[in-house]
Amino acid sequence: MKYYLYNPKSNNGILPEYLKDKKYEDATKIDYQKFFDSLKKGDEVVLVGGDGTINYFINHVDVEKLKNKVYFKPAGTGNDFLRDIERKADEEIDLDPFIHDLPTVKVNGITAKFINGIGYGIDGYCCETADKMKADGYEGEIDYAGIAIKGLLFHFKPKTATVTVDGKEYIFKKTWIAATMKGRFYGGGMMIAPAQDRKDKTVSLVTYMTGSKLKALISFPSIFKGEHVKKEKMVKVITGKKIKVSFDVPCALQIDGDTVLNVKEYEVIA
Repeated sequence: MKYYLYNPKSNNGILPEYLKDKKYEDATKIDYQKFFDSLKKGDEVVLVGGDGTINYFINHVDVEKLKNKVYFKPAGTGNDFLRDIERKADEEIDLDPFIHDLPTVKVNGITAKFINGIGYGIDGYCCETADKMKADGYEGEIDYAGIAIKGLLFHFKPKTATVTVDGKEYIFKKTWIAATMKGRFYGGGMMIAPAQDRKDKTVSLVTYMTGSKLKALISFPSIFKGEHVKKEKMVKVITGKKIKVSFDVPCALQIDGDTVLNVKEYEVIA
């Protein structure tokens, strides 16, 4: 039997056409581990949603002990995972090649796996702002680029970042972003780590730095094409297996789009 799990909060609350002729389970109302433990041999599961749907799955099921095939049907608004693996949105994608030996992040007492990446700085600020808008009743599509531009100009102040990669320490001043990536994309299409290969056993730390708001704003669109890495005075990319990042002033962080507030530091193990 094939089961469909769908998060009704994804895709801005709009039921995908793909599910309109199918019986599905509300993914927000089931115990994932119990559900998967109850499956019979030969049963299959399709996760319908976006990046957050995959993130929830990998953090609520022991994927190393899965006995059943699990597929992903993109139906979210971000779909950075889909961009990274270069597959079509109309496919049911076998998740098995992508969900094992994932990196983990430790932050504010939380330990979690991630499928795309960690955003810390103005990217976390954008998720924090979007969450506030939704909590205040906003029901439209969130303009993350617009939030980022306003943050760059008015609301977000760059930090001093202390970074340790595989035991080597770096200090980066006037840091707007200190992201650690398993894939290339985050934030709904930003190619923050264009050289990162999710098949590697390392992750990429990407810092975006400048003391000029104007430079930060002018260069920001280049992130969507991955061209920001050419600006070597502003952008540093360091790969490694163990990464620790701390800011001199706490701010929000996002894990595959889920926000963690008031973060002073995080640590990733690939």
